[in-house]
Amino acid sequence: MRVLVIDVGGSHIKALATGHKEPVKIPSGPHLTAQQMVRSIRKVVAKWTYSAVSIGYPGAVLHGKAVSEPRNLGSGWVGFDSRTPSAVRSR
Repeated sequence: MRVLVIDVGGSHIKALATGHKEPVKIPSGPHLTAQQMVRSIRKVVAKWTYSAVSIGYPGAVLHGKAVSEPRNLGSGWVGFDSRTPSAVRSR
């Protein structure tokens, strides 16, 4: 199984997939929304192959969904459904 791992942090988003040696860093910050994160990730992993996605999120999560907005990022994380086709898709 090839896994795409995404670490959402206050200064960078890091993405790494099975078979890659170095994570890709994308700047984040206090205005980054969930939708912007998805757009950024999809651009950098467009040619990568993976069958599962794991996301590290800097906030409280219950039943796979954010229940509080992160203090160091923009809004729009609570209620964002990362499992829909518009989010980061497994291939």
